[in-house]
Amino acid sequence: MTGRVIFVSAGPGAADLITVRGARALATADVVLADALADPALQDLAPQARWVSVGKRGFEHSAKQAEINALLVQAAQQHAVVVRLKGGDASVFGRLEEELQALADAGIASEVIPGVTAASAAAALTQRPLTRRGRGRNVSLTTAMTAEGELRAALSADTEVFYMAGRQLDTLGPKLLAAGWPPDTPALVVSRAGCADAQTSEHLLRDLADAAPVHGGRPAVLIVGTGALPASNKIVVSPEPGHLNNQSRS
Repeated sequence: MTGRVIFVSAGPGAADLITVRGARALATADVVLADALADPALQDLAPQARWVSVGKRGFEHSAKQAEINALLVQAAQQHAVVVRLKGGDASVFGRLEEELQALADAGIASEVIPGVTAASAAAALTQRPLTRRGRGRNVSLTTAMTAEGELRAALSADTEVFYMAGRQLDTLGPKLLAAGWPPDTPALVVSRAGCADAQTSEHLLRDLADAAPVHGGRPAVLIVGTGALPASNKIVVSPEPGHLNNQSRS
């Protein structure tokens, strides 16, 4: 018997951020391979399933990707429905491609259910739209740390959202300034977005290191640029799309 794997995006934080489709799929599972950041309350949606933790956490001991791939294939060969439960949206920094490829190589059918990603949850919590009509035309979702452990930053959109930024807040600011962001660019940090204990703080980019004691060690996203401004804040639109030097804070 060969079953199928459903990738369910749990959303960030609270269990009720999962989509209706994701909850229905979870209820059909025989076994669930769950990320570390998935709310334990989601187990109530699949009490009949066997739950296996395969969480990956930065700077901590966690399951190797090759091990997760092998577990997925093995589970699908033994059960009719396997749910791979991923935090946020599975397609955003969730290593989804590697797991899909492992299943395809083994001839196992799969499905992906989208979900709420951390950037959207942070924007909703703080009421800071990531896009703004006439002044915030593009958004970049980025991880500052490369696979080789190198910290990189760039100026590539009106709004940049950096994932997994909690441990880089004290060093990311200078990198962003060197990349061309003005020192008075607004920066917003949200840790544990979507959770009851979420924390937010606002900074100018030159003072971003001040956020480190507040959010260090917590899952955090950093929003830089137009999307970090309060929705009522007026800025001067630059004649060059994506150029932020003419922004003014009011």
